[in-house]
Amino acid sequence: MDFIKVPTRNLFFTGKGGVGKTSLASATAVHLADRGHRVLLVSTDPASNLDEVLGTPLGNDPTPVAAVPNLYGMNIDPEAAATAYRERMVGPYRGVLPDAAVKSMEEQFSGSCTVEIAAFDEFSKLLGDPSATAAFDHVIFDTAPTGHTLRLLTLPSAWSGFMETNTSGTSCLGPLAGLQAQQAIYRQTVAALSDASVTTLVLVARPESSAFSEAARTSAELRKLGVTNQHLVINGVFCSEEANDAVAMALQQRGEAAMAGMPAETQSLPQTIVPWSWSGLMGIEALRRIGQPTETDASADLQTAPIGTIPSGLGSLVDELAQAGHGVILAMGKGGVGKTTIASAVAVALAQRGLPVHLSTTDPAAHLAATMTADALPGLTVGRIDPAAETEAYKAEVLRTAGENLDPDGLALLEEDLRSPCTEEVAVFRAFAKAVAEGTDRFVVLDTAPTGHTVLLLDAAMAYHREVTRQTQQMPEAVQNLLPRLRDPQFTHVLLVTLPEATPVHEAATLQADLRRAQIEPFAWVINQSLVPLAVTDVSLRRRQQHELRFIHEVQSEHSQRLALVPWQIEPPTGVQGLARLTSANNPKLESPVSR
Repeated sequence: MDFIKVPTRNLFFTGKGGVGKTSLASATAVHLADRGHRVLLVSTDPASNLDEVLGTPLGNDPTPVAAVPNLYGMNIDPEAAATAYRERMVGPYRGVLPDAAVKSMEEQFSGSCTVEIAAFDEFSKLLGDPSATAAFDHVIFDTAPTGHTLRLLTLPSAWSGFMETNTSGTSCLGPLAGLQAQQAIYRQTVAALSDASVTTLVLVARPESSAFSEAARTSAELRKLGVTNQHLVINGVFCSEEANDAVAMALQQRGEAAMAGMPAETQSLPQTIVPWSWSGLMGIEALRRIGQPTETDASADLQTAPIGTIPSGLGSLVDELAQAGHGVILAMGKGGVGKTTIASAVAVALAQRGLPVHLSTTDPAAHLAATMTADALPGLTVGRIDPAAETEAYKAEVLRTAGENLDPDGLALLEEDLRSPCTEEVAVFRAFAKAVAEGTDRFVVLDTAPTGHTVLLLDAAMAYHREVTRQTQQMPEAVQNLLPRLRDPQFTHVLLVTLPEATPVHEAATLQADLRRAQIEPFAWVINQSLVPLAVTDVSLRRRQQHELRFIHEVQSEHSQRLALVPWQIEPPTGVQGLARLTSANNPKLESPVSR
Protein backbone atom coordinates (compact mmCIF):
# COMPACT_ATOMS: atom_id res chain seq x y z
CA MET A 1 0.00 0.00 0.00
CA ASP A 2 1.86 3.07 -1.30
CA PHE A 3 0.29 5.53 1.11
CA ILE A 4 2.10 3.93 4.06
CA LYS A 5 5.58 4.22 2.53
CA VAL A 6 5.68 7.88 3.58
CA PRO A 7 2.53 8.19 5.72
CA THR A 8 1.00 11.50 6.75
CA ARG A 9 0.23 12.14 10.41
CA ASN A 10 -3.51 11.52 9.93
CA LEU A 11 -5.03 8.78 7.79
CA PHE A 12 -8.80 8.52 7.25
CA PHE A 13 -10.28 5.23 6.00
CA THR A 14 -13.76 5.63 4.60
CA GLY A 15 -16.09 4.03 2.07
CA LYS A 16 -19.32 2.11 1.63
CA GLY A 17 -20.31 -0.30 4.40
CA GLY A 18 -18.71 -3.74 4.23
CA VAL A 19 -15.77 -2.81 1.99
CA GLY A 20 -13.17 -3.65 4.64
CA LYS A 21 -12.38 -0.23 6.13
CA THR A 22 -11.73 -1.58 9.63
CA SER A 23 -9.51 -4.42 8.38
CA LEU A 24 -7.40 -2.13 6.20
CA ALA A 25 -7.18 0.64 8.81
CA SER A 26 -6.14 -1.94 11.42
CA ALA A 27 -3.61 -3.59 9.08
CA THR A 28 -2.10 -0.17 8.35
CA ALA A 29 -1.90 0.64 12.06
CA VAL A 30 -0.23 -2.70 12.86
CA HIS A 31 2.22 -2.25 9.96
CA LEU A 32 3.27 1.25 11.10
CA ALA A 33 3.54 0.17 14.73
CA ASP A 34 5.71 -2.80 13.70
CA ARG A 35 8.00 -0.26 12.01
CA GLY A 36 8.42 1.51 15.35
CA HIS A 37 5.92 4.34 14.85
CA ARG A 38 3.65 5.28 17.77
CA VAL A 39 0.12 4.84 16.41
CA LEU A 40 -3.36 5.66 17.71
CA LEU A 41 -6.18 3.82 15.88
CA VAL A 42 -9.59 5.47 16.41
CA SER A 43 -13.04 4.23 15.39
CA THR A 44 -15.69 6.91 14.80
CA ASP A 45 -18.31 4.26 13.99
CA PRO A 46 -21.10 4.04 16.63
CA ALA A 47 -21.20 0.31 15.76
CA SER A 48 -17.44 -0.20 15.94
CA ASN A 49 -16.01 -3.73 15.85
CA LEU A 50 -12.43 -2.61 16.36
CA ASP A 51 -12.28 -4.53 19.65
CA GLU A 52 -13.03 -7.81 17.88
CA VAL A 53 -10.58 -7.20 15.03
CA LEU A 54 -7.71 -6.24 17.38
CA GLY A 55 -8.67 -8.79 20.04
CA THR A 56 -8.52 -6.05 22.72
CA PRO A 57 -11.38 -4.42 24.70
CA LEU A 58 -11.35 -0.69 23.90
CA GLY A 59 -12.95 2.33 25.52
CA ASN A 60 -13.26 6.07 25.06
CA ASP A 61 -9.54 6.63 25.84
CA PRO A 62 -6.37 5.30 24.13
CA THR A 63 -5.83 1.68 25.20
CA PRO A 64 -2.60 -0.24 24.51
CA VAL A 65 -2.95 -3.27 22.20
CA ALA A 66 -0.99 -5.94 24.06
CA ALA A 67 0.12 -7.90 21.00
CA VAL A 68 1.53 -4.86 19.18
CA PRO A 69 3.99 -2.56 20.97
CA ASN A 70 3.46 1.12 19.99
CA LEU A 71 -0.19 0.59 18.99
CA TYR A 72 -3.13 2.07 20.91
CA GLY A 73 -6.83 1.84 20.04
CA MET A 74 -9.98 3.69 21.07
CA ASN A 75 -13.67 3.93 20.17
CA ILE A 76 -15.52 7.23 20.17
CA ASP A 77 -18.69 6.21 22.01
CA PRO A 78 -21.38 8.86 21.31
CA GLU A 79 -23.36 8.13 24.48
CA ALA A 80 -20.31 8.13 26.76
CA ALA A 81 -19.04 11.28 25.07
CA ALA A 82 -22.46 12.91 25.56
CA THR A 83 -22.47 12.08 29.28
CA ALA A 84 -19.01 13.57 29.75
CA TYR A 85 -19.90 16.60 27.63
CA ARG A 86 -23.09 17.21 29.65
CA GLU A 87 -21.22 17.07 32.94
CA ARG A 88 -18.49 19.37 31.61
CA MET A 89 -21.07 21.98 30.65
CA VAL A 90 -23.40 21.68 33.67
CA GLY A 91 -21.04 20.59 36.48
CA PRO A 92 -19.49 24.03 37.18
CA TYR A 93 -22.93 25.44 37.95
CA ARG A 94 -23.96 22.85 40.58
CA GLY A 95 -24.14 24.54 43.97
CA VAL A 96 -23.78 27.93 42.31
CA LEU A 97 -27.14 28.29 40.55
CA PRO A 98 -30.51 27.28 42.04
CA ASP A 99 -31.39 23.59 41.60
CA ALA A 100 -34.25 24.47 39.24
CA ALA A 101 -31.84 26.33 36.95
CA VAL A 102 -29.37 23.41 36.95
CA LYS A 103 -32.20 20.99 36.17
CA SER A 104 -33.25 23.19 33.27
CA MET A 105 -29.68 23.10 31.92
CA GLU A 106 -29.57 19.31 32.26
CA GLU A 107 -32.79 19.01 30.23
CA GLN A 108 -31.38 21.29 27.54
CA PHE A 109 -28.27 19.12 27.27
CA SER A 110 -30.23 15.85 27.07
CA GLY A 111 -31.27 16.38 23.45
CA SER A 112 -30.16 14.75 20.23
CA CYS A 113 -27.86 17.67 19.46
CA THR A 114 -25.78 16.93 22.54
CA VAL A 115 -25.06 13.35 21.42
CA GLU A 116 -23.86 14.52 18.02
CA ILE A 117 -21.85 17.51 19.23
CA ALA A 118 -20.21 15.44 21.97
CA ALA A 119 -18.99 12.76 19.54
CA PHE A 120 -17.95 15.49 17.14
CA ASP A 121 -16.04 17.25 19.93
CA GLU A 122 -14.04 14.10 20.64
CA PHE A 123 -13.26 13.74 16.95
CA SER A 124 -12.28 17.43 16.60
CA LYS A 125 -10.00 17.24 19.61
CA LEU A 126 -7.99 14.44 18.02
CA LEU A 127 -7.57 16.42 14.80
CA GLY A 128 -7.55 20.05 15.93
CA ASP A 129 -5.82 19.93 19.33
CA PRO A 130 -2.16 18.86 18.88
CA SER A 131 -1.73 18.31 22.63
CA ALA A 132 -4.42 15.58 22.61
CA THR A 133 -2.35 13.30 20.36
CA ALA A 134 1.18 14.53 21.13
CA ALA A 135 2.18 11.04 22.29
CA PHE A 136 1.60 9.57 18.81
CA ASP A 137 3.31 9.81 15.42
CA HIS A 138 0.16 8.85 13.51
CA VAL A 139 -3.60 8.93 14.15
CA ILE A 140 -5.58 6.52 11.99
CA PHE A 141 -9.36 6.95 11.77
CA ASP A 142 -11.58 3.98 10.97
CA THR A 143 -14.83 5.71 10.09
CA ALA A 144 -18.49 4.75 9.84
CA PRO A 145 -19.99 4.13 6.39
CA THR A 146 -20.03 7.05 4.00
CA GLY A 147 -23.21 8.93 4.90
CA HIS A 148 -22.37 9.17 8.60
CA THR A 149 -18.74 10.04 7.87
CA LEU A 150 -19.57 12.78 5.39
CA ARG A 151 -21.78 14.29 8.05
CA LEU A 152 -18.92 14.09 10.58
CA LEU A 153 -16.35 15.62 8.24
CA THR A 154 -18.60 18.49 7.21
CA LEU A 155 -19.49 19.44 10.80
CA PRO A 156 -16.23 21.38 11.49
CA SER A 157 -17.11 23.78 8.68
CA ALA A 158 -20.82 23.79 9.57
CA TRP A 159 -20.32 24.62 13.26
CA SER A 160 -17.55 27.15 12.56
CA GLY A 161 -19.80 28.91 10.07
CA PHE A 162 -22.81 28.80 12.43
CA MET A 163 -20.88 30.36 15.29
CA GLU A 164 -19.28 33.02 13.09
CA THR A 165 -22.61 34.19 11.67
CA ASN A 166 -24.68 33.76 14.84
CA THR A 167 -25.85 37.10 16.26
CA SER A 168 -28.03 35.99 19.15
CA GLY A 169 -25.45 34.15 21.21
CA THR A 170 -27.74 31.15 21.57
CA SER A 171 -28.04 27.73 19.96
CA CYS A 172 -29.86 24.45 20.42
CA LEU A 173 -27.04 23.60 22.83
CA GLY A 174 -27.58 26.67 24.98
CA PRO A 175 -25.47 29.84 25.13
CA LEU A 176 -22.80 29.94 22.47
CA ALA A 177 -20.39 31.32 25.05
CA GLY A 178 -20.05 27.72 26.21
CA LEU A 179 -18.93 26.68 22.75
CA GLN A 180 -16.53 29.53 22.00
CA ALA A 181 -13.62 27.61 23.51
CA GLN A 182 -14.21 24.93 20.87
CA GLN A 183 -14.27 27.31 17.94
CA ALA A 184 -10.47 27.50 17.64
CA ILE A 185 -10.32 23.67 17.65
CA TYR A 186 -12.99 23.48 14.92
CA ARG A 187 -10.96 25.88 12.77
CA GLN A 188 -7.79 23.83 13.34
CA THR A 189 -9.76 20.68 12.45
CA VAL A 190 -10.80 22.20 9.13
CA ALA A 191 -7.18 23.23 8.51
CA ALA A 192 -5.82 19.75 9.34
CA LEU A 193 -8.33 18.02 7.04
CA SER A 194 -7.36 20.22 4.09
CA ASP A 195 -3.56 20.05 4.59
CA ALA A 196 -2.23 17.39 2.21
CA SER A 197 1.02 17.11 4.14
CA VAL A 198 -0.91 16.23 7.32
CA THR A 199 -3.97 14.22 6.24
CA THR A 200 -4.55 11.40 3.74
CA LEU A 201 -8.05 10.24 2.83
CA VAL A 202 -8.03 6.52 1.99
CA LEU A 203 -11.14 5.61 -0.01
CA VAL A 204 -11.83 1.88 0.30
CA ALA A 205 -14.00 0.08 -2.27
CA ARG A 206 -14.82 -3.48 -3.27
CA PRO A 207 -14.65 -4.17 -7.02
CA GLU A 208 -18.38 -3.38 -7.31
CA SER A 209 -20.13 -0.58 -9.17
CA SER A 210 -22.05 0.66 -6.11
CA ALA A 211 -18.87 0.83 -4.01
CA PHE A 212 -17.01 2.77 -6.73
CA SER A 213 -19.96 5.17 -7.13
CA GLU A 214 -20.00 5.86 -3.41
CA ALA A 215 -16.21 6.35 -3.32
CA ALA A 216 -16.52 8.79 -6.23
CA ARG A 217 -19.26 10.74 -4.46
CA THR A 218 -17.21 10.90 -1.24
CA SER A 219 -14.13 11.99 -3.18
CA ALA A 220 -16.02 14.84 -4.84
CA GLU A 221 -17.77 15.98 -1.64
CA LEU A 222 -14.54 16.07 0.36
CA ARG A 223 -12.62 17.83 -2.39
CA LYS A 224 -15.11 20.66 -1.98
CA LEU A 225 -13.98 20.87 1.68
CA GLY A 226 -10.34 20.99 0.57
CA VAL A 227 -9.50 17.35 1.37
CA THR A 228 -7.39 16.70 -1.74
CA ASN A 229 -4.79 14.11 -0.67
CA GLN A 230 -6.78 11.00 -1.60
CA HIS A 231 -5.87 7.36 -2.30
CA LEU A 232 -8.08 4.52 -3.55
CA VAL A 233 -7.78 0.95 -2.22
CA ILE A 234 -9.67 -1.70 -4.20
CA ASN A 235 -10.16 -4.48 -1.66
CA GLY A 236 -11.00 -8.11 -2.49
CA VAL A 237 -10.15 -8.48 -6.19
CA PHE A 238 -10.99 -12.11 -7.08
CA CYS A 239 -9.06 -14.19 -9.63
CA SER A 240 -10.52 -17.62 -10.44
CA GLU A 241 -8.40 -20.76 -10.19
CA GLU A 242 -10.96 -22.84 -12.16
CA ALA A 243 -12.09 -21.80 -15.67
CA ASN A 244 -15.01 -24.30 -15.61
CA ASP A 245 -16.56 -22.96 -12.41
CA ALA A 246 -19.48 -20.73 -13.49
CA VAL A 247 -19.74 -19.04 -10.08
CA ALA A 248 -16.01 -18.30 -9.92
CA MET A 249 -15.91 -16.93 -13.47
CA ALA A 250 -18.97 -14.75 -12.83
CA LEU A 251 -17.39 -13.39 -9.64
CA GLN A 252 -14.18 -12.55 -11.47
CA GLN A 253 -15.92 -11.04 -14.50
CA ARG A 254 -18.24 -8.90 -12.37
CA GLY A 255 -15.23 -7.41 -10.59
CA GLU A 256 -13.39 -6.78 -13.86
CA ALA A 257 -16.43 -5.06 -15.36
CA ALA A 258 -16.84 -2.83 -12.30
CA MET A 259 -13.17 -1.82 -12.40
CA ALA A 260 -13.37 -1.11 -16.13
CA GLY A 261 -16.41 1.13 -15.57
CA MET A 262 -14.99 2.97 -12.58
CA PRO A 263 -16.12 6.65 -12.35
CA ALA A 264 -13.64 9.28 -13.53
CA GLU A 265 -13.35 10.74 -9.99
CA THR A 266 -11.73 7.54 -8.74
CA GLN A 267 -9.87 6.49 -11.90
CA SER A 268 -7.43 9.35 -11.52
CA LEU A 269 -6.54 8.57 -7.90
CA PRO A 270 -3.40 6.64 -6.91
CA GLN A 271 -4.52 3.05 -6.34
CA THR A 272 -3.69 -0.06 -4.33
CA ILE A 273 -5.23 -3.46 -5.13
CA VAL A 274 -5.73 -6.02 -2.32
CA PRO A 275 -6.52 -9.62 -3.45
CA TRP A 276 -9.71 -11.42 -2.34
CA SER A 277 -9.38 -13.65 0.72
CA TRP A 278 -11.67 -16.59 1.55
CA SER A 279 -11.02 -16.19 5.27
CA GLY A 280 -11.90 -13.47 7.75
CA LEU A 281 -9.39 -10.96 9.08
CA MET A 282 -9.62 -11.30 12.83
CA GLY A 283 -6.63 -10.96 15.13
CA ILE A 284 -3.21 -9.37 14.78
CA GLU A 285 -1.49 -12.15 12.82
CA ALA A 286 -4.29 -12.16 10.22
CA LEU A 287 -3.89 -8.39 9.86
CA ARG A 288 -0.14 -8.78 9.31
CA ARG A 289 -0.87 -11.23 6.44
CA ILE A 290 -3.40 -9.02 4.66
CA GLY A 291 -2.91 -9.14 0.91
CA GLN A 292 -0.99 -12.42 1.15
CA PRO A 293 -2.26 -15.90 0.18
CA THR A 294 -4.28 -17.57 2.97
CA GLU A 295 -4.07 -21.18 1.76
CA THR A 296 -1.60 -22.10 4.50
CA ASP A 297 -4.45 -21.94 7.06
CA ALA A 298 -6.90 -23.95 5.00
CA SER A 299 -6.49 -27.23 6.87
CA ALA A 300 -7.90 -25.80 10.09
CA ASP A 301 -11.06 -24.53 8.40
CA LEU A 302 -11.66 -27.77 6.50
CA GLN A 303 -12.11 -29.47 9.86
CA THR A 304 -15.27 -27.45 10.58
CA ALA A 305 -18.32 -29.64 11.09
CA PRO A 306 -20.95 -29.04 8.38
CA ILE A 307 -24.46 -27.89 9.29
CA GLY A 308 -27.28 -30.41 9.08
CA THR A 309 -29.49 -28.75 6.47
CA ILE A 310 -29.50 -25.54 4.49
CA PRO A 311 -32.00 -22.98 5.85
CA SER A 312 -35.02 -22.05 3.71
CA GLY A 313 -34.91 -19.23 1.16
CA LEU A 314 -36.47 -15.78 1.37
CA GLY A 315 -39.79 -16.82 -0.26
CA SER A 316 -41.24 -18.57 2.78
CA LEU A 317 -40.40 -15.55 4.94
CA VAL A 318 -42.33 -13.27 2.55
CA ASP A 319 -45.34 -15.63 2.71
CA GLU A 320 -45.44 -15.17 6.48
CA LEU A 321 -44.97 -11.39 6.27
CA ALA A 322 -47.77 -11.05 3.72
CA GLN A 323 -50.34 -12.49 6.14
CA ALA A 324 -50.42 -9.23 8.16
CA GLY A 325 -51.76 -7.31 5.13
CA HIS A 326 -50.00 -4.08 6.21
CA GLY A 327 -47.30 -2.77 8.55
CA VAL A 328 -43.64 -1.80 8.55
CA ILE A 329 -40.74 -4.03 7.52
CA LEU A 330 -37.29 -2.76 8.46
CA ALA A 331 -34.12 -4.20 6.91
CA MET A 332 -31.28 -3.60 9.37
CA GLY A 333 -27.66 -4.64 9.70
CA LYS A 334 -24.07 -3.73 9.00
CA GLY A 335 -23.25 -1.69 5.93
CA GLY A 336 -22.56 -3.73 2.80
CA VAL A 337 -24.56 -6.83 3.76
CA GLY A 338 -27.23 -6.20 1.12
CA LYS A 339 -30.01 -4.52 3.12
CA THR A 340 -31.10 -2.54 0.06
CA THR A 341 -31.31 -5.69 -2.05
CA ILE A 342 -33.24 -7.67 0.58
CA ALA A 343 -35.63 -4.77 1.29
CA SER A 344 -36.26 -4.32 -2.44
CA ALA A 345 -36.78 -8.06 -3.00
CA VAL A 346 -39.31 -8.24 -0.14
CA ALA A 347 -41.14 -5.15 -1.47
CA VAL A 348 -41.31 -6.61 -4.99
CA ALA A 349 -42.54 -9.99 -3.69
CA LEU A 350 -45.30 -8.37 -1.60
CA ALA A 351 -46.40 -6.18 -4.52
CA GLN A 352 -46.48 -9.24 -6.80
CA ARG A 353 -48.92 -10.78 -4.31
CA GLY A 354 -51.27 -7.84 -5.02
CA LEU A 355 -50.50 -5.91 -1.80
CA PRO A 356 -49.92 -2.11 -1.70
CA VAL A 357 -46.27 -1.40 -0.85
CA HIS A 358 -44.10 1.67 -0.40
CA LEU A 359 -40.32 1.07 -0.51
CA SER A 360 -38.13 3.76 1.04
CA THR A 361 -34.80 4.28 2.77
CA THR A 362 -33.30 6.14 5.73
CA ASP A 363 -29.75 5.67 4.41
CA PRO A 364 -28.06 8.97 3.44
CA ALA A 365 -26.01 6.96 0.94
CA ALA A 366 -29.01 5.11 -0.45
CA HIS A 367 -28.99 3.43 -3.86
CA LEU A 368 -32.58 2.13 -4.12
CA ALA A 369 -32.89 3.57 -7.63
CA ALA A 370 -29.89 1.55 -8.86
CA THR A 371 -31.33 -1.62 -7.29
CA MET A 372 -34.80 -1.17 -8.74
CA THR A 373 -33.39 0.23 -12.04
CA ALA A 374 -36.24 1.93 -13.90
CA ASP A 375 -38.64 -0.97 -13.39
CA ALA A 376 -42.19 -0.29 -12.23
CA LEU A 377 -44.68 -2.69 -10.66
CA PRO A 378 -48.42 -2.12 -9.99
CA GLY A 379 -49.00 -1.38 -6.31
CA LEU A 380 -45.35 -0.56 -5.60
CA THR A 381 -44.12 3.00 -5.00
CA VAL A 382 -40.49 3.89 -4.35
CA GLY A 383 -39.11 6.92 -2.50
CA ARG A 384 -36.40 7.99 -0.09
CA ILE A 385 -36.01 10.18 2.97
CA ASP A 386 -33.92 13.02 1.54
CA PRO A 387 -32.13 14.83 4.42
CA ALA A 388 -31.89 18.15 2.54
CA ALA A 389 -35.53 18.16 1.45
CA GLU A 390 -36.77 17.05 4.88
CA THR A 391 -34.72 19.76 6.60
CA GLU A 392 -36.20 22.50 4.42
CA ALA A 393 -39.72 21.17 4.95
CA TYR A 394 -39.19 20.99 8.71
CA LYS A 395 -37.83 24.54 8.89
CA ALA A 396 -40.81 25.84 6.91
CA GLU A 397 -43.26 24.05 9.21
CA VAL A 398 -41.60 25.34 12.40
CA LEU A 399 -41.58 28.94 11.11
CA ARG A 400 -45.23 28.60 10.06
CA THR A 401 -46.37 27.24 13.44
CA ALA A 402 -43.99 28.21 16.26
CA GLY A 403 -43.03 31.44 14.51
CA GLU A 404 -46.57 32.56 13.74
CA ASN A 405 -47.03 34.94 16.68
CA LEU A 406 -43.41 35.95 17.29
CA ASP A 407 -42.22 39.54 17.01
CA PRO A 408 -39.34 40.26 14.56
CA ASP A 409 -36.68 39.71 17.21
CA GLY A 410 -38.23 36.41 18.29
CA LEU A 411 -38.57 35.26 14.71
CA ALA A 412 -34.92 36.11 14.06
CA LEU A 413 -33.91 34.00 17.06
CA LEU A 414 -36.01 31.06 15.84
CA GLU A 415 -34.53 31.29 12.33
CA GLU A 416 -31.04 31.30 13.80
CA ASP A 417 -31.86 28.29 15.96
CA LEU A 418 -33.04 26.40 12.87
CA ARG A 419 -29.76 27.08 11.07
CA SER A 420 -28.02 24.85 13.62
CA PRO A 421 -26.45 21.73 12.04
CA CYS A 422 -28.59 19.66 14.46
CA THR A 423 -31.80 20.59 12.67
CA GLU A 424 -31.14 18.00 9.95
CA GLU A 425 -31.06 15.17 12.48
CA VAL A 426 -34.40 16.23 13.94
CA ALA A 427 -35.95 16.59 10.48
CA VAL A 428 -34.81 13.11 9.39
CA PHE A 429 -36.17 11.60 12.58
CA ARG A 430 -39.57 13.18 11.97
CA ALA A 431 -39.59 11.85 8.40
CA PHE A 432 -38.74 8.37 9.71
CA ALA A 433 -41.66 8.55 12.17
CA LYS A 434 -43.98 9.66 9.36
CA ALA A 435 -42.86 6.79 7.13
CA VAL A 436 -43.51 4.27 9.92
CA ALA A 437 -47.00 5.74 10.47
CA GLU A 438 -47.86 5.11 6.80
CA GLY A 439 -47.77 1.39 7.53
CA THR A 440 -51.26 1.55 9.04
CA ASP A 441 -52.96 1.03 5.68
CA ARG A 442 -50.28 -0.59 3.50
CA PHE A 443 -46.82 -2.16 3.69
CA VAL A 444 -43.90 0.21 4.17
CA VAL A 445 -40.54 -1.48 3.56
CA LEU A 446 -37.64 0.59 4.90
CA ASP A 447 -34.03 0.04 3.93
CA THR A 448 -32.17 1.52 6.91
CA ALA A 449 -28.75 3.10 7.21
CA PRO A 450 -25.89 0.96 8.54
CA THR A 451 -26.16 -0.22 12.12
CA GLY A 452 -24.51 2.62 14.04
CA HIS A 453 -26.57 5.34 12.45
CA THR A 454 -29.77 3.33 12.85
CA VAL A 455 -29.10 2.55 16.51
CA LEU A 456 -28.53 6.22 17.19
CA LEU A 457 -31.78 7.00 15.39
CA LEU A 458 -33.72 4.57 17.58
CA ASP A 459 -31.85 5.21 20.82
CA ALA A 460 -32.42 8.91 20.48
CA ALA A 461 -36.18 8.57 20.13
CA MET A 462 -37.04 10.10 23.49
CA ALA A 463 -34.44 12.84 23.06
CA TYR A 464 -35.94 13.69 19.68
CA HIS A 465 -39.36 13.79 21.30
CA ARG A 466 -38.13 16.54 23.59
CA GLU A 467 -36.38 18.38 20.73
CA VAL A 468 -39.43 18.29 18.48
CA THR A 469 -41.63 19.47 21.35
CA ARG A 470 -39.25 22.32 22.16
CA GLN A 471 -39.23 23.66 18.62
CA THR A 472 -42.79 23.01 17.46
CA GLN A 473 -44.75 23.23 20.73
CA GLN A 474 -46.84 20.26 19.62
CA MET A 475 -46.05 16.60 19.16
CA PRO A 476 -47.03 15.17 15.74
CA GLU A 477 -49.09 11.98 15.94
CA ALA A 478 -46.46 10.05 14.00
CA VAL A 479 -43.72 10.98 16.51
CA GLN A 480 -45.96 10.41 19.51
CA ASN A 481 -46.80 6.86 18.41
CA LEU A 482 -43.43 5.91 16.89
CA LEU A 483 -42.12 3.80 19.76
CA PRO A 484 -45.45 1.99 20.37
CA ARG A 485 -45.61 1.13 16.65
CA LEU A 486 -42.00 -0.10 16.56
CA ARG A 487 -42.64 -2.23 19.64
CA ASP A 488 -45.82 -3.80 18.21
CA PRO A 489 -44.83 -7.24 16.78
CA GLN A 490 -48.04 -7.31 14.71
CA PHE A 491 -47.15 -3.98 13.08
CA THR A 492 -43.33 -3.88 12.80
CA HIS A 493 -41.20 -6.71 11.43
CA VAL A 494 -37.42 -6.25 11.67
CA LEU A 495 -35.24 -8.31 9.34
CA LEU A 496 -31.64 -8.52 10.54
CA VAL A 497 -29.57 -8.90 7.40
CA THR A 498 -26.05 -10.30 7.56
CA LEU A 499 -23.36 -12.04 5.58
CA PRO A 500 -21.97 -15.43 6.71
CA GLU A 501 -18.92 -13.73 8.24
CA ALA A 502 -17.79 -12.91 11.77
CA THR A 503 -18.18 -9.13 11.85
CA PRO A 504 -21.63 -8.82 10.20
CA VAL A 505 -23.03 -11.68 12.33
CA HIS A 506 -21.68 -10.31 15.58
CA GLU A 507 -22.73 -6.75 14.73
CA ALA A 508 -26.25 -7.98 13.99
CA ALA A 509 -26.29 -9.89 17.29
CA THR A 510 -25.34 -6.68 19.12
CA LEU A 511 -28.03 -4.80 17.21
CA GLN A 512 -30.56 -7.47 18.21
CA ALA A 513 -29.63 -6.95 21.87
CA ASP A 514 -29.98 -3.16 21.47
CA LEU A 515 -33.40 -3.60 19.87
CA ARG A 516 -34.55 -5.89 22.65
CA ARG A 517 -33.46 -3.32 25.23
CA ALA A 518 -35.75 -0.90 23.37
CA GLN A 519 -38.47 -3.62 23.57
CA ILE A 520 -38.37 -4.22 19.81
CA GLU A 521 -38.20 -7.94 18.95
CA PRO A 522 -36.62 -8.79 15.55
CA PHE A 523 -38.81 -10.97 13.32
CA ALA A 524 -36.13 -12.90 11.42
CA TRP A 525 -32.53 -13.08 10.28
CA VAL A 526 -31.50 -13.16 6.62
CA ILE A 527 -28.05 -14.48 5.70
CA ASN A 528 -27.27 -12.97 2.31
CA GLN A 529 -24.82 -13.81 -0.49
CA SER A 530 -23.94 -17.27 0.79
CA LEU A 531 -21.87 -19.64 -1.36
CA VAL A 532 -22.97 -22.67 0.67
CA PRO A 533 -26.02 -23.64 -1.47
CA LEU A 534 -24.01 -23.33 -4.72
CA ALA A 535 -22.06 -26.00 -6.60
CA VAL A 536 -18.48 -24.74 -6.94
CA THR A 537 -15.17 -26.37 -7.84
CA ASP A 538 -12.78 -23.45 -7.44
CA VAL A 539 -10.58 -24.29 -4.44
CA SER A 540 -10.77 -20.81 -2.90
CA LEU A 541 -14.56 -20.77 -3.14
CA ARG A 542 -14.82 -24.24 -1.59
CA ARG A 543 -12.69 -23.04 1.32
CA ARG A 544 -14.95 -20.03 1.55
CA GLN A 545 -17.97 -22.37 1.83
CA GLN A 546 -16.33 -24.15 4.74
CA HIS A 547 -15.54 -20.82 6.34
CA GLU A 548 -19.21 -19.74 6.11
CA LEU A 549 -20.59 -22.84 7.85
CA ARG A 550 -19.56 -21.86 11.36
CA PHE A 551 -21.39 -18.54 11.09
CA ILE A 552 -24.56 -20.05 9.61
CA HIS A 553 -24.51 -22.54 12.47
CA GLU A 554 -23.97 -19.72 14.99
CA VAL A 555 -26.99 -17.76 13.67
CA GLN A 556 -29.14 -20.92 13.61
CA SER A 557 -28.24 -22.09 17.09
CA GLU A 558 -27.67 -18.87 19.04
CA HIS A 559 -29.42 -15.88 17.50
CA SER A 560 -32.43 -16.46 15.25
CA GLN A 561 -36.00 -17.65 15.69
CA ARG A 562 -36.55 -17.56 11.91
CA LEU A 563 -33.78 -17.71 9.32
CA ALA A 564 -33.60 -17.34 5.54
CA LEU A 565 -30.46 -18.08 3.52
CA VAL A 566 -30.03 -16.22 0.21
CA PRO A 567 -27.44 -17.61 -2.24
CA TRP A 568 -24.92 -15.41 -4.03
CA GLN A 569 -26.33 -14.63 -7.49
CA ILE A 570 -24.47 -15.17 -10.75
CA GLU A 571 -26.59 -12.42 -12.33
CA PRO A 572 -26.76 -9.22 -10.23
CA PRO A 573 -30.16 -9.11 -8.42
CA THR A 574 -31.42 -5.79 -9.78
CA GLY A 575 -34.70 -4.79 -11.40
CA VAL A 576 -38.03 -6.51 -10.76
CA GLN A 577 -37.02 -9.74 -12.51
CA GLY A 578 -33.64 -10.01 -10.77
CA LEU A 579 -35.11 -9.22 -7.34
CA ALA A 580 -37.96 -11.69 -7.84
CA ARG A 581 -35.38 -14.48 -8.25
CA LEU A 582 -34.38 -14.00 -4.61
CA THR A 583 -37.84 -14.94 -3.33
CA SER A 584 -39.03 -17.38 -6.01
CA ALA A 585 -36.79 -20.37 -5.32
CA ASN A 586 -36.17 -22.30 -2.14
CA ASN A 587 -32.75 -23.66 -1.30
CA PRO A 588 -32.01 -27.33 -1.96
CA LYS A 589 -32.62 -29.66 0.99
CA LEU A 590 -29.15 -31.13 1.11
CA GLU A 591 -27.36 -32.82 3.95
CA SER A 592 -23.75 -31.69 4.48
CA PRO A 593 -24.06 -29.16 1.63
CA VAL A 594 -20.38 -28.55 0.93
CA SER A 595 -19.06 -32.10 1.10
CA ARG A 596 -17.78 -33.13 -2.35
